Amino acid sequence: MAHSANNKRVRVLLVDDHPLVRQGLRHTIAGERDLVVCGEAEDRAGALAAIAATQPNLVIVDLSLKNSSGLELIKDIHKRHPRTFVLVLSMHDESLYAERAIQAGASGYISKQEAATKVLDAVRRILGGEIYWSERAAAQIASRVARPGRAGRGGPLNRLSDRELEIFELIGSGWSTARIAGQLHIDVSTVETYRARIKEKMGLNGTGELLQAAIRWHVSKAAGQQVWLERSN
Repeated sequence: MAHSANNKRVRVLLVDDHPLVRQGLRHTIAGERDLVVCGEAEDRAGALAAIAATQPNLVIVDLSLKNSSGLELIKDIHKRHPRTFVLVLSMHDESLYAERAIQAGASGYISKQEAATKVLDAVRRILGGEIYWSERAAAQIASRVARPGRAGRGGPLNRLSDRELEIFELIGSGWSTARIAGQLHIDVSTVETYRARIKEKMGLNGTGELLQAAIRWHVSKAAGQQVWLERSN
């Protein structure tokens, strides 16, 4: 590894809105002689400021951040700091998000269901120039390429654009149309257009079904995140 050849430790920035997750990652990385945590952040703005200040070699990012989207942060990093590697560590469905994350500019995707040693393996493989994702995700993506007419395991959610999926997640978090518009810096009418597209693509009838589907998805993700936090504590 080029970084080791220079006897310099690889600088890693942690971006996650759960302090316990960052604490667990920091503890894991602290045991590695060639890695060092150079900073932490809980949202998009904080992450971009920390990256500019600390110049990390690699950023570990969750897709659900405080009042912001991890996918949009990845796009920002790829645009502003193209030489900085990004590894996604998330509870989000890998079959739905791994390909999106790579397309946004990440170099790898790993589920929080994996052991800490897997995170370290992913970090080193990315620093070695590889794209890292699980064999299952690679197989699913290959299947979609071979049979593009199939939605895949993620079902109707795979049909949503990154922005539509972001809005669907915010709806599930209980955000109003006005609050979503303010957060994303778009008009309320634009949010309503996205909501209509989401309903059409997912085959949902009316606002009630959209809200119920979004809440169910949000709750299932939150439950998975809680399990990971309990395991890492």
